[in-house]
Amino acid sequence: MTASRRMTGRGLVVGGVAVLVLVVGLMGSVGTAGAGGTTTATSPTATSPMGSPVVTDSAVPPGADRSGTVWLCRPGLAGNPCISNLTTTVVGSDGASHEQRTPVPKNPPIDCFYVYPTVSAQTTSNANLDIDPQERAVATLQASRFSADCRVYAPMYPQVTLSALGSGGTQAHLRIAYDGVLAAWKDYLANYNKGRGVVFIGHSQGASMLIRLLKSQVDPKPAVREHLVSALLMGGNVTVPIGKTVGGDFKRIPACGSTVQIGCVVAYSSFLDPPPSNSLFGRVGAGVSLLTGDGPNPKLQVLCVDPASLSGGTGTLQTYAPTGTILGSIGSGSNTPWVEPLDQYSAHCQYTGGISWLQVSVIPHAGDTRPAVTQTLGPTWGLHLDDVNLALGNLVSLVKSQAKAYASAH
Repeated sequence: MTASRRMTGRGLVVGGVAVLVLVVGLMGSVGTAGAGGTTTATSPTATSPMGSPVVTDSAVPPGADRSGTVWLCRPGLAGNPCISNLTTTVVGSDGASHEQRTPVPKNPPIDCFYVYPTVSAQTTSNANLDIDPQERAVATLQASRFSADCRVYAPMYPQVTLSALGSGGTQAHLRIAYDGVLAAWKDYLANYNKGRGVVFIGHSQGASMLIRLLKSQVDPKPAVREHLVSALLMGGNVTVPIGKTVGGDFKRIPACGSTVQIGCVVAYSSFLDPPPSNSLFGRVGAGVSLLTGDGPNPKLQVLCVDPASLSGGTGTLQTYAPTGTILGSIGSGSNTPWVEPLDQYSAHCQYTGGISWLQVSVIPHAGDTRPAVTQTLGPTWGLHLDDVNLALGNLVSLVKSQAKAYASAH
């Protein structure tokens, strides 16, 4: 990563590349009309240990593997953006700092399947599978720190572009995007997994794609669910019955309640101020819920799991951000690619007026002059841009602990 990083009014700029980590400001524009474009199905010729077909086809896109998947991140891939220098400047409230190094092992014990958020600047309704700078930048931003504990697989998929979501994207466009993720998942199971545990990681549109995938391909299939370490789904509106930790979207995948629980889900959308009644996140059947096709349901609420305190209450967020961003601006004079503002934010889950959210607060420290995060896109978006990085250290630590628990159970 380069030293040029900053926040804009619409997204994160990393090395001069705009990373629009968004869903859509005009959520109501996602309709149900048909869409152009076709997908090509191929015939299965074999079956993996977890029951996924091994797909083979000679007509594959440039840069794809033999099953047709273009991998943004995969072990052994040249220029893998999910493998990066994780050296970090840790800055305390008194301004004192020290350097922290995190090694990246060659063969971590589990895998992570990462689906990136809405970043494509292409002008078509569905993006092609070309790896653009935006996808590379967001993979480093959100997924690379997990490489210390898992092998990260991240497929390119025909995501609904920012342009389409803001100007009449349809459920048919979303189906094309999901079919791409589904095909990549089947390819991963058949050709790469080899019985390893898996953590699903997604944000925004990526989380919405994974909600669909988990509902159809993991939750109802015991042989696949056996290998579920956890699912980390930020900014995607996972639903549960009101007051419950399982049900709704997932019938057999409960909310994570401890750092040693496996086969569970962490989900939240973060806000600095209580969200308004027209919030795009935290409301069943509204806003980002439209990306998964979920409608209103008075018996459900959006799940919130505090990544800093899984069992409830308030916890301290362990924030990691690229140096020079709003979250990482305190490290702008350092030579490390990452910065950790130590003990700057706390969080707890709230549910009021039919809205669920992760309430983020700045921890007061005498003499603390570190700049604090703001709701860049306004109150209806909250801290959506920063959902992942505000709690990235907590999430990575959770995966490390769950990997050990998975190994003990298998």
